[in-house]
Amino acid sequence: MNDLQWYTVGDARILKIQDLTLAELSPEQLFPDWDEAKALQICPRLPETLDSSETKVLLSVHSWLIEDRGRKILIDTGVGNNKARPAALYFDHLQTVWLENLMRAGVSPEDIDFVLLTHLHVDHVGWNTRLQNGIWVPTFPNARYVFSRAEYDFFSNPAHDSIRNKTSFMTRIDSVDPIISVGLADQIDVDGSEVLEGISFHPTPGHTPHHASVVLKSGMERALFTGDVMHHPIQVCFPEWSAVFDADPQTAIISRKWALNYAVEHDAALFTSHFPITSAGRVMTSDQERGWSFL
Repeated sequence: MNDLQWYTVGDARILKIQDLTLAELSPEQLFPDWDEAKALQICPRLPETLDSSETKVLLSVHSWLIEDRGRKILIDTGVGNNKARPAALYFDHLQTVWLENLMRAGVSPEDIDFVLLTHLHVDHVGWNTRLQNGIWVPTFPNARYVFSRAEYDFFSNPAHDSIRNKTSFMTRIDSVDPIISVGLADQIDVDGSEVLEGISFHPTPGHTPHHASVVLKSGMERALFTGDVMHHPIQVCFPEWSAVFDADPQTAIISRKWALNYAVEHDAALFTSHFPITSAGRVMTSDQERGWSFL
């Protein structure tokens, strides 16, 4: 237990629950606007975010566990095990130790009170369910799963079942629909209002049409769980660099700038979904420029 890195925000405690780390894409593949000279000038720690060959970007996939006000809350649930993902082979039929990592923190699936989903992509909802006797059942049977109604409707509409969205439609069937069918889902309007005490969902579209970021307020402090508004710390310095995964790059830029402005205005700690190393940090400002500092 001593090697678990808990973060404190107000009276809340926050812990990363690791699922896996990917090293599949070069910076140029991840960011169509990539400029290595600019990146190294602004982000001298850039090599730390690459694999040992310094040619592939390290992308972490994980959840955030929050203990606050007597509640145990998960933000997103990784990829999950045993799931067929033929269009995204690095997620296909995985066997990770995510669940063991959760239990190492002293938390069993039955202990989770809420699961908050920033969006419904394959690497954010997979552990919603697990396979038992050939059936996908809720991993967290006592939890309420909270997510955007509009996001679910988008990935349920056959008109959106495109090549880009193929995996998301498969994901919805095995990782979201079973939650709804047993009555554990709370589909919400994402408008910045408080959905639980101290918890609010804020619209940050672009990566998906109805992507949300989650704010935790505890005491006088705030945490912003960014979801996929950003994929790499370089986007703190260059928010106009959208990732290849963003469905609407121009809208994603607007959302990214909102998230960065929110972090600065409220001195909020950021808990990201794909940054490597600790995945948590703060936006630093100096001379009208912004940078990233890992916690």
